[in-house]
Amino acid sequence: MPNTPPPPPPSKKQSPTSTNITPHINNNLPSPPSSSFVIRSPIPLSYGFGFTFAFVTLTLFFLSNNYNYQASYSYHNRSHFPTLFSLFFPITRSPENDSQKISNSSLDEIPSINGVKEEGKVGTHGVLSKRESDELKQSKGDLLDLLNSCDIYNGSWVRDDSYPLYEGGSCPHIDEQFNCFLNGRKEKKYENFRWKPYGCNIPRVNGRELLELLRGKRLVYVGDSLNRNMWESMVCILRNSVEDKSKVFEASDRHEFRREDSYSFVFPDFNCSVEFFRSPFLVQEWEMTRMNESKKSTLCLDLVDRASDSYKSADVLVFNTGHWWTRGRTSRGKGYFQEGSHIYGKLNVIEAFEKAMMSWARWIDANIDSVKTLVFFRGYSPAHFRGGQWNSGGQCDSESEPIKNMTYLSEYPQKMRVLEGVMKGMKTPVIYMNITRMTDYRKDAHPSIYRKQNFTEEERQSQIRFQDCSHWCLPGVPDAWNELLYIQLLIKHNKEQQRLH
Repeated sequence: MPNTPPPPPPSKKQSPTSTNITPHINNNLPSPPSSSFVIRSPIPLSYGFGFTFAFVTLTLFFLSNNYNYQASYSYHNRSHFPTLFSLFFPITRSPENDSQKISNSSLDEIPSINGVKEEGKVGTHGVLSKRESDELKQSKGDLLDLLNSCDIYNGSWVRDDSYPLYEGGSCPHIDEQFNCFLNGRKEKKYENFRWKPYGCNIPRVNGRELLELLRGKRLVYVGDSLNRNMWESMVCILRNSVEDKSKVFEASDRHEFRREDSYSFVFPDFNCSVEFFRSPFLVQEWEMTRMNESKKSTLCLDLVDRASDSYKSADVLVFNTGHWWTRGRTSRGKGYFQEGSHIYGKLNVIEAFEKAMMSWARWIDANIDSVKTLVFFRGYSPAHFRGGQWNSGGQCDSESEPIKNMTYLSEYPQKMRVLEGVMKGMKTPVIYMNITRMTDYRKDAHPSIYRKQNFTEEERQSQIRFQDCSHWCLPGVPDAWNELLYIQLLIKHNKEQQRLH
């Protein structure tokens, strides 16, 4: 990766050349005060006129040509005089004073690239251009207007030592499955990346401002364990910005988040909640008892999740599904898919997925008030198993760097193309968070063997065989997904403010 170029050397001050001029002094005249200096020789006077003429001429030249002395100077709402003055009277500054770290206090303080330790981009070459650097200094409204027309999902991962958004081990609400820090992972470079779109720069998430955007509201994640991964990330981001962290609690006082079908974290000072509903397929899985008392499970493609009435009034909904459609009986499609009372003997999984997404889309259109509720669908999160799958020896524990060459990325999933087609036919607006490509770079950030803290002897012998290369360590990649969600909430808020004014 290219290193950050070294700062320019400080300007060397030139000693003025001395000129010995001995003027004729009339001793009979009174001595001038010590603070005054009278030039009686025409030679210095000529130099003075010449210098003044040159200064005025150069000033007019620079103003007419909109001269930009340094890329770090912005002419937006600034006077030209300080820059021009610095041309003639340079002031030596230390690089430390010039650097600015990305601010986490307010979006009004647009982040500056100067304080970021740029070690190159993943998936591209070179450093940030002057235009990209200038974009970081735009006003809040201009930045959001730019992001609204920018493909924020097309970009690269940039090394940034101001990340992660919260320290590893600092958030007690991370499941053991995602808590790589407590599970003994020593190498932590995977935490020090941020997502950088090619056409714009996104601000670092401001947890306090995000809580204000969520004041009096419900943010609900619905889906599989990858959405639980994202939900826990959001809880930790918001908790990190709260002064009294003891006030952040799970509504039912639960501390493990894998067994129940729903959970809710409450932030009472903001009267808001961040919730998760488990629904791996977004449609219902049924279990029926046969005549011989054996049980058979089917997936009802025409019935949405049973808990849907509990979250249809939420203010922000984030859905996902995908991984469970690639496994076992779902991918085989034999005697598992059901519509009405009909159980298909064999149904292609892509066709079944489309039927399920159509049922979900009809429910959204019939039950969601788009004036009140903002709906997101988060795209597929790729896995990175090498040498097998999750249950057949697939591994990723030796990965310590993201993918750098996009030719090694996976093909875009066919199921997500089906989903995009379904969403085009919906009357309710749905924001598609297409995180598939950006996530595929990050083969380095899975729990792998660090999925558990205390293994039994049997588990210890098999932990290499059973690695987690689907989910993500926290802090980690899902934090970037939530930063993109934050951007969309800011854009919506900005539009609402513009309508009011």
